[in-house]
Amino acid sequence: MKFATYNIRCDYGQDGKNNFDCRKPLLLRKIAAEQPDAIGFQEVLPHVQRWLRDNLTGYTVVGCGRDADFGGEAMTVAVRNETAQLLGLSTFWLSPEPFRPGSRYENQSDCPRICTVAELLVQGAPGPVRLYNTHLDHIGAEARRLGLTQVLRQMESDLCRLPMPALLMGDMNAVPGSPELAPAAEFPALGLSDLTAGIPITFHNYGLPGEDPCKIDYIYATPQFRAEKVERWMDEEDGVFLSDHYPVCAEVSLR
Repeated sequence: MKFATYNIRCDYGQDGKNNFDCRKPLLLRKIAAEQPDAIGFQEVLPHVQRWLRDNLTGYTVVGCGRDADFGGEAMTVAVRNETAQLLGLSTFWLSPEPFRPGSRYENQSDCPRICTVAELLVQGAPGPVRLYNTHLDHIGAEARRLGLTQVLRQMESDLCRLPMPALLMGDMNAVPGSPELAPAAEFPALGLSDLTAGIPITFHNYGLPGEDPCKIDYIYATPQFRAEKVERWMDEEDGVFLSDHYPVCAEVSLR
């Protein structure tokens, strides 16, 4: 099975030659070449999600925005029709009221944060798997810790309700070893491991000055998964990249 996490970069026309319109052809060619069974996208604005639905041939594109009216940035999941079946989909907000749209923690940015959960049956797998796609707060470290803890509690609850191997992916806005990532090791029932532990840098800012390159994108897995190959998509053509993040793709098998 092949899964990818891809911060697609919010499209406000702010990136010059790396504006989303300029990156579209490279994006389509890369996904057509790699054909992951599922992709977790972050920073997907409504018009970008519509474009993905219309142009990502062979994929079902699902997810809702994080705002109170279900607009704004979405944690989108794209499921490859030929190899994977979408069995279930849900979204919750990272907040004290996880099922109130637009809610958030007090000590975070103005941006609500969400997690999209997809239950998938991938061709050749012995049973279904769960994929959790999220994007933690970019301002508050405590909000990141609270948000991640909430996702992990939901994973633990889902595991008790109906056990499935699970993957947690997304932009955590925290470098390896950050205190806000510590909760990932504090839920022994999940037994999560970081499949991307060998990946050095994911955020590169198109190579422009101003922000230091760092690793903030992750794929965590429960023990049933064995990583066969984990790599960044570092494609670039004449200074045009897939995003300001390198997408990360994991080829995995079930033990």
